[in-house]
Amino acid sequence: MNFVPLALYVIASVVYAWHFAEREPAAGRSASLLLIFGALAHTFVIGMQTMDVGHVPVTGPTSAISTFVWLLALAYLYTEITTDERAMGVFILPLLVALQTIPVLRPVIEERAALLEGPFFGLHVSLVLLAYASFALACVIGITYVLLFKEIKAKHLGFFYARLPSLQVLDRMNRRTVVFGWVCLTIGLIVGVVWAQYANSDPRVQAMSLQDPKIFVAVICWVVYSFELFAAPRIGWGGRRTAYLSAVGFLIVLLNFVPISYFSSGSHDF
Repeated sequence: MNFVPLALYVIASVVYAWHFAEREPAAGRSASLLLIFGALAHTFVIGMQTMDVGHVPVTGPTSAISTFVWLLALAYLYTEITTDERAMGVFILPLLVALQTIPVLRPVIEERAALLEGPFFGLHVSLVLLAYASFALACVIGITYVLLFKEIKAKHLGFFYARLPSLQVLDRMNRRTVVFGWVCLTIGLIVGVVWAQYANSDPRVQAMSLQDPKIFVAVICWVVYSFELFAAPRIGWGGRRTAYLSAVGFLIVLLNFVPISYFSSGSHDF
């Protein structure tokens, strides 16, 4: 079933690219409509999987990636609808396609262990995935900021200048997105600590520490975005530098999704 949203994301990606290149309003509306259909199809898939296994599929890496893609699609759609700006779709959709390919090639819905039952773990994972989706969006906004900045600095107001929002708008969008993601990640990590105390009788939970790759990377991610929000403005870092920080932060997020989730072993292997 994961193939259906993937196919719609692929088609939407092509139409977003057409809209970005030609600045054709009809193509932009078609791209948005295709993405909406893709998100709806993805919602249906996740709903069916939830009914099949009795819980939201977020306990394994493949399921978490699929849920992340769904959240990112919804987050981008919200941004697009509230700002009436479709230019970033050409950057977001390839990421959706690339990550959604993993659940298509590896259609596994992991069973949830008894340890993971209860509201705290579900809330922890949901908040962290929502934070990661926000950081992905901030990364794309940051990339577009840098592309536009370089064009303006070179005094060559051409391709990107004609298609992207102003630097001020992009900077404001980036900060708002990072703030939302940081709040979700902070609360998610706190809930995770509470859950770990609640489930402390399990040997795997007892073995958890900062030495676990997944926990360590999540904390590093929190540190990077905390620096971007609170320290960077105090030392005069803004605009292009914070855009780079957003990109670096999301690269750290991707470490947790693919290399660490699939190829690293640790106490936090769920």
